Amino acid sequence: MDLIYSIILGVIEGFTEFLPVSSTGHLILASRLFGIGQTDFTKTFEVVIQFGAILSVVVLYWSVLRKNIHLIGKVIFAFIPTAIVGLLLYDFIKNVLFAESVTVWALLIGGVVLIIFELLRKDDGQTVELDQVSYKQAFWIGVSQSIAIIPGVSRAAATILGGMIVGLRRKVIVEFSFLLAVPTMAAASGLDLLKNMKHISDGGFHVLAVGFVVSFLMAILSIKFLLKVIQKHSFVPFGIYRIILGLVFLFSLSLIT
Repeated sequence: MDLIYSIILGVIEGFTEFLPVSSTGHLILASRLFGIGQTDFTKTFEVVIQFGAILSVVVLYWSVLRKNIHLIGKVIFAFIPTAIVGLLLYDFIKNVLFAESVTVWALLIGGVVLIIFELLRKDDGQTVELDQVSYKQAFWIGVSQSIAIIPGVSRAAATILGGMIVGLRRKVIVEFSFLLAVPTMAAASGLDLLKNMKHISDGGFHVLAVGFVVSFLMAILSIKFLLKVIQKHSFVPFGIYRIILGLVFLFSLSLIT
């Protein structure tokens, strides 16, 4: 992998990580499009750029977290269901679910579900502030997030749908999703990094560093972009985008097979 691909994948990971469109799905499909094989180094690279995205949340929300220990507790509580599922099904996820066909269908179905939920939603929820999220709501959001072990589902989309179901307003759903990403991604990426640490070579360090920085900067832009978009729009455009992207790649896969 050279620096050009490092920048491209860093942009894709950073900008899509916190949008309900599946960053993992985008990375899998982008790697296929550019002919980047799933080597041990590329797997490690994907883990490193995820850490860049995590850091963006910590930087932007540090003051909020530092002043609200109860919010941290709720975020950790919401993380528990995903941690249990991830540990129990780690090998199955990596060896079976990380397939292009699974990713494409998850993108398509997830887009349809996101649109349906928005169209059926009668109001914007009753929970209007982050610190008003209850432990019960946090738990069910965490249960929803655990479905995102399937590549293409999108961790952000799963938590957003979970937040809708338990009555959170859009801004609260989105911000809680940002915060929940920190322990979730740190745990998943940390486990992967430990397993693949030996594949980081001195010759590839600059590629990892560039991808990390690019992902961090793009994630900051993505967070600000999403918060601005939801002030005037619903999540329906993201659902439509997922469907279009899924259909494009489904068509391309059918041509090849």
